[in-house]
Amino acid sequence: MSSPDIVSILDNSKELDRVRKEQEDILSEINKLHKKLQATPEVVEKPGDNSLARLKFLYTQAKELSESEASISNLLINQIDALLPTGPQGQTRRRIGKEGNEQKRKRVKTESDISRLTPSMRGQLEACANLKGEQVAARVTPRNADKDEWFVVKVIHFDKESKEFEVLDEEPGDDEESSGQRQYKLPMANIIPFPKSNDPSSAQDFPPGRHVLAVYPGTTALYKATVVQGHRRRKTEE
Repeated sequence: MSSPDIVSILDNSKELDRVRKEQEDILSEINKLHKKLQATPEVVEKPGDNSLARLKFLYTQAKELSESEASISNLLINQIDALLPTGPQGQTRRRIGKEGNEQKRKRVKTESDISRLTPSMRGQLEACANLKGEQVAARVTPRNADKDEWFVVKVIHFDKESKEFEVLDEEPGDDEESSGQRQYKLPMANIIPFPKSNDPSSAQDFPPGRHVLAVYPGTTALYKATVVQGHRRRKTEE
């Protein structure tokens, strides 16, 4: 193990820290812009507003930094592998059962894939995992289907590796084909979380004219609707 090799590893580690710090700064700017657009979505319609262009620029930077992070991480892995001792220790490791090795490789690959994600994406995966047991809006039809079908379903599990939700339709239709509860495996793009019932501030205030999904009264079915009048605040919590 030579000093120049260690120096190179330390230099690359510093560069990795710099990239991650820059990622955090970019993600902070993205989050600020997200909050601005959530609070006043109509601002994008004003002449001269560059919010969307700015958001695209920030996402482009975040993508480039994420790719740099993955590249530097791979370089560090290769550098460390080159310095690890070989011989009897390596031969001993090879005696581990084939099945155990395969499971370990899958686990390490999953953890490695998640660790290479940007902090924002990792946070998004954690938020999805935390939806277990919650009710969400889910599109149960494929993206290329002629008709959209959205239902209120319960999240059973979220797989961080495949980025898929496993959900349960607790109240299917009355027709013969829909008898019994149904389970679906759906991608993240097909799921919309509901605002927290104990946190009114998490509910978005939709302006008139906005296209939304609404629940048919007394059912778990959702339909596309247009907001006619915005949310009216009441003194009671009804």
